[in-house]
Amino acid sequence: MALEYATLELLRQNHPAWRLLCAHYAPMVAGFLHRVFIVPNVRNLSQADLVEALEDELFALREQLGPEAFPGTAQSYLNDWSDNDKGWLRKFYPAGTDEPHFDLTPATEKALAWLESLTERAFVGTESRLLTLFELLRQMSEGSQTDPRVRIADLQKRRGDIDAEISRIVAGDIPLLEDTALKDRFQQFLQLARELLTDFREVEHNFRTLDRRVRERIALWEGAKGALLEEIMGERDAIADSDQGKSFRAFWDFLMSQSRQEELSRLLKQVLSLPPILAMHPEPRLQRVHYDWLEAGEHTQRTVAKLSGQLRRFLDDQAWLENRRIMDILHSIENNALALRETFASGDFVSLAETSATVELPMERPLYRPPFKPLIAGIVLDEGDANVDTAALYAQVVVDRAELTRNIRQELQGRGQISLAEVVARHPLRHGLTELVAYLQLAGAWPKAAVDDDVQEQVSWQSDTGVRRQATLPRIILLRT
Repeated sequence: MALEYATLELLRQNHPAWRLLCAHYAPMVAGFLHRVFIVPNVRNLSQADLVEALEDELFALREQLGPEAFPGTAQSYLNDWSDNDKGWLRKFYPAGTDEPHFDLTPATEKALAWLESLTERAFVGTESRLLTLFELLRQMSEGSQTDPRVRIADLQKRRGDIDAEISRIVAGDIPLLEDTALKDRFQQFLQLARELLTDFREVEHNFRTLDRRVRERIALWEGAKGALLEEIMGERDAIADSDQGKSFRAFWDFLMSQSRQEELSRLLKQVLSLPPILAMHPEPRLQRVHYDWLEAGEHTQRTVAKLSGQLRRFLDDQAWLENRRIMDILHSIENNALALRETFASGDFVSLAETSATVELPMERPLYRPPFKPLIAGIVLDEGDANVDTAALYAQVVVDRAELTRNIRQELQGRGQISLAEVVARHPLRHGLTELVAYLQLAGAWPKAAVDDDVQEQVSWQSDTGVRRQATLPRIILLRT
């Protein structure tokens, strides 16, 4: 892209990264987003977590700069950053939840990476980058060579160099990298690792843009469905077979290898334990940076799979017909509106039930009025005689269901099953029929119970008056749970 005036002016007006750098409170936005998303390598955050983190950030800044700094609320700032005129955050609703989530846009991540590159580095290495460039050129040259003799000659030369190096090591000459060379290569590794994480968001954004463009084409399509499907599937295949799609698939196949993951873990552990590298105080998270790559790549894969599933549902016959019907209605409304543009309707064009909301202020409500007290006349009561048996007031029986449950569990501790008649025989009824009914209720709610209607059992008890009573019921067997 040529950096001409017109191009740069268009970028300044429309690109979210440039708008972020020109914002009045850009240091607050960039610092907060870098701390929350980039440092821990978080792909997305829920609105509640992000609001809480931003409130803590605003509180700390107001303690330093005064209470007038950043007068807005955390929620209003997040909504503003995710609007189309800013485009610094992507606000979306994941499947199965009604709480919005936020993620960085690729433009914001580019701006943060550029700001991070402005800081001064204590050590700037160039050897590792030169060797990387030389190795890339060698791979391209060998990978594009079609002459078998040339490729065999290169391989024999490399084999000769390897044999010579093995001979030197056997003889005791073991060349080691100096501390400067180690630091140089480690810095190059850090830069490439961070850039790789940044690329995943852009790949995911490209797939999402493709899906949105396909949906727009479906909604506005007026031809046959077969032609639309052929065009859409062709574009999907073109994306998968593009340079970006092939590169991402090759990266994913390489990283999904179990042997490659184990090798990466071993190499990271070995390199991070070297004294020159320890002196640079690397982040502990670097020990699992390949797992961060896996997580980011898996998130991109899930996004692509979800978009494909949504596209299949979007192309369902019923949804297709419904979308066509909606578009026909919209076109009909547009045609009618254009036809009536110069003709004013007589009478009311649109009637509204109410033009404003009904507001009831608290002071407009009536106060509480106590009810009228009844007037009780001082009438002398006439005495009378009545024969009322008051013993029923004191004959109430309360059955402890917890105690009955303990009786059953106590009997089942030494055996696997027991009948209800055996439980009553071991624990006689003290409250008569009421207690027996309580036992039957517990047996009905017991987790493992069986009723044998062919066998009848007798349950007896003695009432408070000394009368012996007896009940016949089918055998109820209670099992240990």
